[in-house]
Amino acid sequence: MSIKRNKVTTEIPETPPEGTSLVLDTRLSRHVESVIPKKRQESLKWYGWGYKDSEFYEHDDIIRFKGARYPLDGCELPIFTKWAKSKFNIEFDPTKSFPQLPQTYPKPVQNAPFLNELRGVSKVEHSLDGVDRLVRCHGQTLRDIYSLWNNKFQRIPDLVVWPRCHDEVVQLVRLAHKHNVMLLPYGGGTSVSGAVTCPQGEERMICVLDTSQMNRMLWLNRENLTVCFESGVVGQDLERELRKLGLTVGHEPDSYEFSTLGGWVATRASGMKKNVYGNIEDLVVRVRMVTPSGTLERECSAPRVSCGPDFNHVILGSEGTLGVITEVVLKVRPLPAVQRYGSLVFPDFEQGIRFMREVALRRCQPASVRLMDNEQFVLGQSLKPEKSWLASCVDALKQRYVTSWKGIDLEHICAATLLFEGDLKDVQRQEALINEIAARYKGFPAGGQNGERGYLFTFVVAYVRDFAMHQGIVAESFETSVPWDRCSMLCRSVKRRVASECYKYNITHYTISCRVTQTYDAGACIYFYFGFRSPSIADPVGVFESIEHSAREVILACGGSLSHHHGVGKLRSHWYRNAVTETGSALYSAAKQHLDPRNIFAVGNLLPSKEQLQLEEAEKIEKSEAAAAKAKL
Repeated sequence: MSIKRNKVTTEIPETPPEGTSLVLDTRLSRHVESVIPKKRQESLKWYGWGYKDSEFYEHDDIIRFKGARYPLDGCELPIFTKWAKSKFNIEFDPTKSFPQLPQTYPKPVQNAPFLNELRGVSKVEHSLDGVDRLVRCHGQTLRDIYSLWNNKFQRIPDLVVWPRCHDEVVQLVRLAHKHNVMLLPYGGGTSVSGAVTCPQGEERMICVLDTSQMNRMLWLNRENLTVCFESGVVGQDLERELRKLGLTVGHEPDSYEFSTLGGWVATRASGMKKNVYGNIEDLVVRVRMVTPSGTLERECSAPRVSCGPDFNHVILGSEGTLGVITEVVLKVRPLPAVQRYGSLVFPDFEQGIRFMREVALRRCQPASVRLMDNEQFVLGQSLKPEKSWLASCVDALKQRYVTSWKGIDLEHICAATLLFEGDLKDVQRQEALINEIAARYKGFPAGGQNGERGYLFTFVVAYVRDFAMHQGIVAESFETSVPWDRCSMLCRSVKRRVASECYKYNITHYTISCRVTQTYDAGACIYFYFGFRSPSIADPVGVFESIEHSAREVILACGGSLSHHHGVGKLRSHWYRNAVTETGSALYSAAKQHLDPRNIFAVGNLLPSKEQLQLEEAEKIEKSEAAAAKAKL
């Protein structure tokens, strides 16, 4: 690994030596036709998640879903309607509209010398347009979306630039460093940690560096099964291009439709099929990152090296604070011959966790195995479309089989969704073994259709948050990883704390649920979903964040991590120093100072910004004064 002083070059990295089997032709070096246009707002919602033409909506007092890309398209959801009304005490208001784009935007801060040099020397396309700036001022946190709906962003980026390659990024970073302009790398905008949210206290000109036009497949080595992509390629575009060649990376995070390769690296992402393909750190062979001090990259693409600390891991998880990731070399695999879904039902969550533990212990995990608690199981079942009379009768018989013959209480039942990939014989062998292990914990197969529905549910459920906000419900997910011996305790403790906090705020209509999404030898990832509706609360997002903060304290006290795959961002920067120790944070700060001496990548992730520290100190004083006043009473 070395830092090369930035210089503009037209060389393609890893140019193949003569006589090798490296496949490199003009087809592979063209831009990928992306599902997301340069003008994001033409295809994606400006005020929420996903495509403009996909959403949950209410008609004739029934919740429905539209979106041709998803299996629920055109479905009426009466069971989900009943669940939502019962859980949150809502009555639909057909006159209530969704937010409209603002008519005016904050005036941009302009650094004239930077703009003059950008226009005079660089060929990089750029925009000062208000809409272009607004749609890139945020990620997908609850606070981000709530602020958009209520037009609360006082600071948005001042300029958007679209570099087309590594060399243009080098130019931009050099100019920004020279003129002291803040740079904010922007990929898919799917962050749920506040990582790409525009720093509200930044006084310098803020330039968003949108990587969407850097999405080429630069080369493919079939012999070594490695591929080089530019960092702006969207997950589904990357997989589509590889599938044409009979290959796959196999990395499918929940945000796979919209997140980018650079974002995966910057956050140390994890995918649903990590059991077969690995997490992003297992897939990355080599990565290039442009910093104000030079380009950081490993010289060698060997499968493993013992050459001091691995600086790939400085880039992985850096969250846009050190530089701009431009190119990534990844491992690829041939497409599996067979892909088969499955599902299992367990009498309760504890039995399900024991099953997951043994599967991990024996290292026989399928590509994906996810365990839902009862609350998530009920929600998942409610998202089934309305059925015919005959199908309803069949469902009634299935329910009787589960409750009467299997003796399972529907108030505690939970389920696991499965995805198997590989050769037919291997899949059959693995499926039989998984079913055998499940039987030891009173589990039994519930069919491939339920497994497929549960797997695809991940992509549809993201749209629920925006519909919920339209109904006055604030909801968000948060996650952690934890050792096996504390897994059950952590789940119970977090749910108890959330319930206690809701009681404190007089919130009676809420949901808190969890699922185990990834398993390891030493522990698992746990994903929580929390939402509430309380019209009497003036600042529902503030209350939500307070409750989630309290839940995070419980997670850490139970031995859970600060994050498994969402990253730290701004939301969890409060705990970062304790998580890595003072020595660790000082080491990170020293690397930051060396790579970015003028702090042009001042996005505020990982270590809190001065503005965040001042806000936290003010909150401490306010709580202390409130406690003192209460004590006097």
